Amino acid sequence: MTALDPIGLEILANALRSITDETFAALMKSAYSTNIKERHDHSTAIMDARGRLIAQAEQSLPIHIASMSGLMECLLARYGDDIEEGDIVIANDPHTAGGTHLPDINMAAPVFAEGRIVAWVCNIAHHADVGGMAPGSMAGGMSEIYQEGLRVPVVKLFRRGELQRELFDLVLLNVRLPNERRGDYFAQVAACNLGVRRMAETIEAYGAETVLAAFEDMLARTAGRMADAIRAIPDGTYRFEDVMDDDGIDTSDIPIVLTVEKQGGRASFDFSGTAPQVPGNINVTMNATVAAVTYTLKALLDPEVPNNQAVIDCVEISAPRGSLLNAVFPAPVAARAHTCQRIIDVVFGALAPAVPDRAPAAGNGANTTAVFSGIDPRTGEGYLYLETLGGGAGGWPGGHGKDGVQVGITNTSNLPVEAIETEYPLMVERYGLLEGSGGAGRFRGGRGLYRVVRPVGHDCLFNGAGERFSNAPWGLAGGEPGGRGRFALLDGSGAETPLEIKPSGVIVREGEGLRVETPGAGGFGSPS
Repeated sequence: MTALDPIGLEILANALRSITDETFAALMKSAYSTNIKERHDHSTAIMDARGRLIAQAEQSLPIHIASMSGLMECLLARYGDDIEEGDIVIANDPHTAGGTHLPDINMAAPVFAEGRIVAWVCNIAHHADVGGMAPGSMAGGMSEIYQEGLRVPVVKLFRRGELQRELFDLVLLNVRLPNERRGDYFAQVAACNLGVRRMAETIEAYGAETVLAAFEDMLARTAGRMADAIRAIPDGTYRFEDVMDDDGIDTSDIPIVLTVEKQGGRASFDFSGTAPQVPGNINVTMNATVAAVTYTLKALLDPEVPNNQAVIDCVEISAPRGSLLNAVFPAPVAARAHTCQRIIDVVFGALAPAVPDRAPAAGNGANTTAVFSGIDPRTGEGYLYLETLGGGAGGWPGGHGKDGVQVGITNTSNLPVEAIETEYPLMVERYGLLEGSGGAGRFRGGRGLYRVVRPVGHDCLFNGAGERFSNAPWGLAGGEPGGRGRFALLDGSGAETPLEIKPSGVIVREGEGLRVETPGAGGFGSPS
């Protein structure tokens, strides 16, 4: 073991973080689907042998960290010591394998040194389809997890470096566009293998014990900074409540209720009073709720602190079992990101009186999802275009909210028009910022987006999922609410037919179009 001073430990910590950034880039550049290679809906991380998060890529999504942490807990429980070099474990199931929704495919590979597991390299990617009742595995009307796609338990895709072909064939047989899925799977495998090599090189350079010491140092430093930040919050009880628009079936104005108790160095976040889990697919498993809360705390209290297990463990978080935020089998969860966005708004709202110089107004509070699918007339083969579009970010004491961006639990890009029109038989007729959608205030809320998409040479199918379509993003400190989102079908003359908040099975014929408008965000401070 080589003893390192603080500077040496920081260099090693940055080396570990750079491995996650490199594997993130490798996955992006190797992927087949636009959802990964263009929108960057994927994440990478390093875990220790106990499954604790050590480092993540800078562009990783907070909600993906929940899934990778969940996978590690379930993986260690299932396999224990039955892990060998060359194994790669996959999973996606929210109810048995730590996932948060089925389209997010998790992978993890062990890093061995001196005959023992020293670390795990993990990645996760949102696959554009994993089967189920609707293209894109996302639509209103889903009422149980079985309708959302293929459930994959914790299982080895590779054993000692050998692909388990029967398992892989089974997975690909149950998805739409299997060739694209195959390419994305192997991009994830390549990222795992790259991460293992880079970790092995780092261990060889520094020694296993030094690397393990760096793990503990990284966790301890983050824990200390988060503890100091929590102690600085004024003691007291803070409460806030907001509602989800609907569940896509028959339940609307669904409450999320939070009580924060802060005393000294201890803080607890209790969601008692939140609605029971609902028939539709906006339910959230507990690990995703934890990710939403801890992301918000980090953003409010110490945005620059390196994210690792110490952030996840810094507070107590609870939600009643069987509630919207701690859903149990067979709850559908495909649209869980919408609810996670609302959790973030609720935490911001609760803590605004405690940290008034940092808390923003409500962001767009949604993960506005659009899925177009059909037969490409150019090739005669099926296609599937899935995207979650950004909206406004809340105005805050430091300035105006940003326009047309992903906020909160997600960290993806809006798909460029050129990529859409190159990859798919679709034309983006209009695309821009939605004027007037940012809530007025001393600091304006960010504006939402609008996009009009038309099928070219064919009819297509549209499924969508929206939020903040009926309940506007709230303003803060006298700021005004932001604009709501909406979906509308356009006929050949341009006349609009409004669609539901979570539409399913909408046929868009040649000559027609589909208009998506995403929510803006609340303003901060009185406009006067």
